Amino acid sequence: MSDGRRRTPDDVDHGSTTRGPGREDRGERSPYYPPHGQPLRAPWDPEESTPGRRRSVPGSRDHLRRQSPAGRFFTTWGWRAYAIPVLVLLTALVIADAVATPDPEPSGSADARETPAVIGGPVAGVVPPSGQLPEGGPFVEDGTGEFRLVPGGTDGFGRPTAEQFTYTVEVEEGVDTVDFGGDDAVARMVDATLANPKSWTADGAVAFRRTAQGEPAFRVSLTSPMTVRENCGYDIELEASCYNPATGRVYLNLARWIRGARSFQGDIGSYRQYLVNHEVGHAIGFPQHEPCPADGVLAPVMMQQTFGVTNGEIFRLDPEGVVPDNQDTCRYNAWPFPDGPPGAR
Repeated sequence: MSDGRRRTPDDVDHGSTTRGPGREDRGERSPYYPPHGQPLRAPWDPEESTPGRRRSVPGSRDHLRRQSPAGRFFTTWGWRAYAIPVLVLLTALVIADAVATPDPEPSGSADARETPAVIGGPVAGVVPPSGQLPEGGPFVEDGTGEFRLVPGGTDGFGRPTAEQFTYTVEVEEGVDTVDFGGDDAVARMVDATLANPKSWTADGAVAFRRTAQGEPAFRVSLTSPMTVRENCGYDIELEASCYNPATGRVYLNLARWIRGARSFQGDIGSYRQYLVNHEVGHAIGFPQHEPCPADGVLAPVMMQQTFGVTNGEIFRLDPEGVVPDNQDTCRYNAWPFPDGPPGAR
């Protein structure tokens, strides 16, 4: 029985197969729903002037029946019909490029580990005569590659407010230091050099303390020539020392410690002070070498005085470096601040 009100589309039980009083009986048309599986399209022509009349529009089955298979495909899929082949082609090109291009070797590869990040070693070039090792006492060519720690420590050198660097002194196993005072003598030389008022502490920027415990900022290590070559490189046949950040170690070449350098005309003690100051300079943040600034002046401690004190000699070792190709020649110098603390004069 009717309740006397007009039924709306919301009153229809969509779950029932039984239809109520038909819309056709009341002169109303049924709503049009697009066939299932068809792309979503507007079913009505916005320009249709006769309300209620369904037209054959693109996307309806009547329209598709009048087209060829290719036409039906392009009509059904629209812009996708053009985009899909393009995307397939681009995907194929990307895959082909990925297969053809080898992956870069990871930073942890064997080759990367074999090339240490050395600071201070010479770049391959022409070895000047001044860089050749002078004659002198004997030394062990090769150690074990392991290092023994020299026991003991020191109070701090430098201002308490300065940047603090701890260090150890170590000697490679297989290196006998008896002929030059033993391991303790090596440590005392390093300590006395860094504590000197003409050393790196002079301007108040850095301070040092030797320790025998924990992990130091760097390790000062007296090392056999063959182990130095393994850790500092040996592109040219020249005995060198270096600082290797990868190992946190200053490598002082035993051959140079005993015999010194042709170009450094001071005594062997002065040369050892230079060697310590120069390589520790790399360890505390001075990676660049320096040229002789003018003929006849003291050499900067970061000049490669082991190889020469004339700019042209260093230039031949490293033509791409910072040293100009001229004949300015400096006097040897072991100290970062040879005149003492700035302002003390």
